Amino acid sequence: MEKLKQNLERKNAAVIVVDMQNDYCHPDGAIAKSGIDVSPVKKIIPRLRSLLDAAKEHSVPIIFLQTNHEKSTDSEAWLSRFPDGVNPICHTGSWGAEFYEVAPQSDDTIVKKHRYSGFVHTRLESVLQTLKIETLIITGVSTNLCVESTAREGFMLDYRIVLMKDACAAFSQEEHDMSLKTVDTYFGMVADTEQVVSFWQMHPTHSPQLIT
Repeated sequence: MEKLKQNLERKNAAVIVVDMQNDYCHPDGAIAKSGIDVSPVKKIIPRLRSLLDAAKEHSVPIIFLQTNHEKSTDSEAWLSRFPDGVNPICHTGSWGAEFYEVAPQSDDTIVKKHRYSGFVHTRLESVLQTLKIETLIITGVSTNLCVESTAREGFMLDYRIVLMKDACAAFSQEEHDMSLKTVDTYFGMVADTEQVVSFWQMHPTHSPQLIT
């Protein structure tokens, strides 16, 4: 709890929700259709909702990262990770790119991204600087790809990182646990929603100006 206190006490924090979208999370989405088990995502929904409700209650900004892919952003190098060179995931304007189970409210911020990290070629850092954010509370999918990539880059840009172990998911327990260990050792800390919500309850926060 002392480490969490160091990262949250008298710090402006924001909750970052990474890629909670149909193609990543829904049983009919592109990831599931490729044969990958997406059921771990469903298990985090209650904890994620609890965290977001508490963030609203305590005036903590919420930023949704939303992957969008199209011809203008899918480079040859990026497409090379697909066996047939075709990206089936989160096409701009598609059902697959829509949010899954949790969605931004009118006072939340949406940042569109085209790579694993939420910082690459996006407005995320501009939003964080405007809000004077110091700590990123990171949630979403998948723990070992977009979540960890965003956490790593955030730390290297001098943000404090709190990775929510029960409000993020990977498509295997091994990958999830590996990223938790890596982030907790080198790029910030790992916590659960109960710890963060309890901290907010004991330490009132103030609300920065929100950006939509």
